[in-house]
Amino acid sequence: MTTADYVALALFIFLWVALNWITSSASFFNRTSLTLAMNERRREWIYNSLRRDLKMIDTQILSGLQNGTGFFASTSIFAIGSCFALLGATDKINAFFSDMPFILNGGRAAFEIKVAGLGCLFGYAFFKFGWAYRLFNYCTILFGSLPMREDAILDPLAAERAAERVVRMNIIAARNFNAGLRAIFLSIGYLGWFLSPYVFMATTIFIIVVLIRRQFFSDARLAIMDGDMP
Repeated sequence: MTTADYVALALFIFLWVALNWITSSASFFNRTSLTLAMNERRREWIYNSLRRDLKMIDTQILSGLQNGTGFFASTSIFAIGSCFALLGATDKINAFFSDMPFILNGGRAAFEIKVAGLGCLFGYAFFKFGWAYRLFNYCTILFGSLPMREDAILDPLAAERAAERVVRMNIIAARNFNAGLRAIFLSIGYLGWFLSPYVFMATTIFIIVVLIRRQFFSDARLAIMDGDMP
């Protein structure tokens, strides 16, 4: 491990934390992030469900959110297993990298540290997806406690309190899901570390730029913003 390796790793962690903060609790160039904008759409969806008795569409949406989270949790488990497989083939892979030009091979210990870090990254993603899966399950239960339309009309304050519980749980579940998804995206940039720390820094910055663009300057964000409609 060289000084450049430590600098690249520190940059990776700093940009990861900064991205989480920018997309979750701040604005960028006076623009609201796609994540925060979607939180308001979640609130509109839940409050809209109070005005109808048939909630089959809503339960299908919740089921889709939960199934998607379960898929990524399973994918993270497979990725962790792949990291263990890489550790078992360290000598072969290290010899392969040694024969390739333009690759800074740090030796067996450095390779094992990098693979362990990649495994930790996927482990973090798994725990985030697993917790999000459980929270979406809780959200489904809370959604089932919403009053029927006539009861909501008779006691709108109680209906709003029940809806707000569902909204908060849904937003927390989505926050954990997004954190796991960001870890998966950033793992692509992390792979550059196996080539060299300089490639690692370049791929990390590239991934961060792509994610920021999607959050603040994408067509998807434009599609859900009332004030930015063409």
